[in-house]
Amino acid sequence: MTGHSQRGQCAKRISILDAAADVFCRQGFAAASIDEIAAVACVSRQTIYNHYREKETLFVAVVEDVMNRANAMLFSVLSAFPDNADNLEDDLTAFVIRLNKNCICNHDGKFLRKLVQMEGERYPHLFESWRQHGPGKLTTALSALLARLAQKGALVIDDFDLAARQFVALGNADLQMMTLFGGTPSDAELEKAARNAVRTFLRAYGRPAADKAGAQPQLAALSG
Repeated sequence: MTGHSQRGQCAKRISILDAAADVFCRQGFAAASIDEIAAVACVSRQTIYNHYREKETLFVAVVEDVMNRANAMLFSVLSAFPDNADNLEDDLTAFVIRLNKNCICNHDGKFLRKLVQMEGERYPHLFESWRQHGPGKLTTALSALLARLAQKGALVIDDFDLAARQFVALGNADLQMMTLFGGTPSDAELEKAARNAVRTFLRAYGRPAADKAGAQPQLAALSG
């Protein structure tokens, strides 16, 4: 296959995936038709079958395509997780804002939630890859990042996996109802939700003020 042919095949796959995502999101898996997807993608019905064999295979490919983009954005956001306790409340708040804005309230995040809500119960096997490689990656990564902060004395945590799940849940708490119905929070709403989440999280896991105060003389003595 020539380079031109390969580029053409790649362009067709992208067009099919984008069209299928649109149709599945509007119609659901059962009601979506290959004919409608072909019309939106401007390809023939046979072209779709040549690439994906059947509607179920195409649906799984759509979920994986969106999930791969979502995971790439997620790890970009995770790289900005605070590394020290100098200004922990503000730094964690800024992190939660980026996480919600770029990973949860963005187009791909809304798309995946809508598909899971629409089809997850009826077709759980279609989301197996999403369950294995989607939300679990966030809590696993956050668990390690929270452990790093705890090792530096910024947090007091016994169960890092539990703390990570609670961190994510708190970050979403004030936005769930809005995003459930397809709304997009404003910057002010994102900031308020993140600030509320972080303050609640730090009440549970932040190092008590007395411990911080007691640590200062010890550090001074050690340095002296």
